[in-house]
Amino acid sequence: QVQLVESGGGLVQAGGSLRLSCAASGRTFSSYAMGWFRQAPGKEREFVCGINRFGGSTYYADSVKGRFTISRDNAKNAMYLQMNSLKPEDTAVYYCAADPTGWGGPRSEYNYWGQGTQVTVSS
Repeated sequence: QVQLVESGGGLVQAGGSLRLSCAASGRTFSSYAMGWFRQAPGKEREFVCGINRFGGSTYYADSVKGRFTISRDNAKNAMYLQMNSLKPEDTAVYYCAADPTGWGGPRSEYNYWGQGTQVTVSS
């Protein structure tokens, strides 16, 4: 099992950047693929991006391609989301999630979730 805690959210102007972090507890972090999801008010939670166990493969939603970058550091039990060129429509609660299958794709089995961190982008 793995426990996840997100940090790094906040308020930023459109065009700005933020870096989210996800800290994982446990000694088996590298056995999980990881993903970022987000949920805006009144909308369903959606896949943002994912990364496989050792970082060799990444997956992005079309809406964030070219602006967001997912990465992980297995030695630090951490995952990151660098968000650039932020838009008001990126406003949401961002969640990190762990996928025991090791894939990290948009339809993978994310069984463990953090509590989320709020990202607000002002126009």
